[in-house]
Amino acid sequence: MAFREKNLIVLPPVEIAGRYVKRYHVPALGSAGIEPEVEKAAYAVLPELFPEPDGTPPASFVVLHRGGDTGAYLNAYNWTWDSVLHFAGAAAGQPALDCPDLDPTHFVKSDPGVRNWIGCVWELGPFGHERDAWIRHMLAPGTPDLAGYLGDAFPSDVTGPAVSVAPGAPLT
Repeated sequence: MAFREKNLIVLPPVEIAGRYVKRYHVPALGSAGIEPEVEKAAYAVLPELFPEPDGTPPASFVVLHRGGDTGAYLNAYNWTWDSVLHFAGAAAGQPALDCPDLDPTHFVKSDPGVRNWIGCVWELGPFGHERDAWIRHMLAPGTPDLAGYLGDAFPSDVTGPAVSVAPGAPLT
């Protein structure tokens, strides 16, 4: 299978259930975006993926990924304990992930005891940027700057830098 980067769309942050959420969308190859009904269903289940408040500024970033089949995947990365990233996920339309049907709007929370996955190669593109943005705006300054963090997003383009590897060649 040949690897190909996917498009990455950055949407403005929103407030959901008292948390500020930076949003990244990875549409299916050849698609202009995530279908509105899939997006609505994903964000409806999102509060179930948030940790209990602990005094850390209530900030998260999510990756909503639409597969090339019936699957849709929601990964919620939530800042907690000042500098720790909490993960919870949900999936829809993917029987291999224990979804009850092929409906990409019927999200069910993933069981971390069964699958400890935190994201696929297309969903992890913003990961390093978000770590650095959290340090830059929340940990390094004398006073945390939540607005600065929320405004500092991985750029819309593709899910990561182009990778070119000859068959059988080691990744370095």
